[in-house]
Amino acid sequence: MSIGRSVLRLRSILAVVCGLLLASTSVFGQGDGIPTDEAAISAGMELFDGNCSSCHQVHEKGVGPALKNVYERRDVKWLTNFIKHPGKTIESGDAYAVALYDQFKPTIMPNQDLSDEEILQVLAYVKDATIKGPAKPAAAAADATGEAAAAPQGMVVSSNLLVGVIIGLLVLLGVVLIVLVVLANVLTQYLRQQKGLDPEDEAYINEKFSLAAIFKSQIFIGLSSFVFVMVVAKVTIDALFAIGVQQGYAPDQPIKFSHKLHAGYYEIDCKYCHTGVEKSKNANIPSANICMNCHNSIRQNSPEIQKIYAAIENDEPIQWVRVHNLPDLAYFNHSQHVKVGGVECQTCHGEIEKMEVVQQHSLLTMGWCIDCHRKTDVNAKGNAYYDKMVEMHDATSKEPMKVKDIGGLECAKCHY
Repeated sequence: MSIGRSVLRLRSILAVVCGLLLASTSVFGQGDGIPTDEAAISAGMELFDGNCSSCHQVHEKGVGPALKNVYERRDVKWLTNFIKHPGKTIESGDAYAVALYDQFKPTIMPNQDLSDEEILQVLAYVKDATIKGPAKPAAAAADATGEAAAAPQGMVVSSNLLVGVIIGLLVLLGVVLIVLVVLANVLTQYLRQQKGLDPEDEAYINEKFSLAAIFKSQIFIGLSSFVFVMVVAKVTIDALFAIGVQQGYAPDQPIKFSHKLHAGYYEIDCKYCHTGVEKSKNANIPSANICMNCHNSIRQNSPEIQKIYAAIENDEPIQWVRVHNLPDLAYFNHSQHVKVGGVECQTCHGEIEKMEVVQQHSLLTMGWCIDCHRKTDVNAKGNAYYDKMVEMHDATSKEPMKVKDIGGLECAKCHY
């Protein structure tokens, strides 16, 4: 009997210990089913940027509530159901969902076409960001290395060489003029001291200075003509170089869309609207359907938003005016630069998040592109495709491998 009681007591102790372990696991966040591996967090960050960041932030309230500690406010099952079917959850009378709607109405989150695994990845990112806390403002790393963060400007439209030649010639002519004036004064003083000069020579020496005579002289006319021809040549060359260059071009659009509001204030990721930027030659202009992901419930009565509704009802595309134009003879691939090269949008397009009206920021000339290829390091870290190239480059050079070293200056790369 005593043995049986001992076994029962041992089982009770084991049960208590197991309960404590489960409780402690739940307290430290390991029992909520949210993954903690880096792969899931990285995938969740990409999903969050593409699907959630237009309305939500982790630590600050935006169009929707801040998501910090959301996994503690509701369990994973409730969150999964709400993310997939927010409207139905509110209509069911769920107290928490109704309270959210009352706080942020008339905005309702659209149904998210995410799998259970993808939702767990998003929650993994949110949990990781919650634990790490708000990101501190990053110092300009480019300034520390002495490299300008702005886009390389490449070949300037105005002919600096011609300007330098003109300035050099003017300086040289000025020096020659001063020397001639000094020599003329010295010779004049010397001749005045001489006796027995011819009356004609004496009259010439004593002749008074005449400004009109200088303007009529062949030397002045020749110099003036030379300067005039050089100025006309410079203006002509500048005009020829400026053909096709539309830097600062900011056309009126059919709908007054503010990048400063969407990309700046609400921090909507560029890839959310320009979906082709990482997988296509073109970044593509977003369709009206993408606009309706938010505006089916946000600012519905705005005159500008009504234009989107009209385009959908009439089954007609919005006639956006293209801002950045390249000639047909030039090939440019967005995915190659953004996905493979890791080039930020602002490098070429400027601080788009501060533009109320989008304008062409960079020159987009051949010289500008070539200058970038000469200065930019190849982003080969973690990409096995470049391993052999980096090995061969490092064997012959101590400098980092540039885009020009892998064919970035070959004509056929851009002109095929």
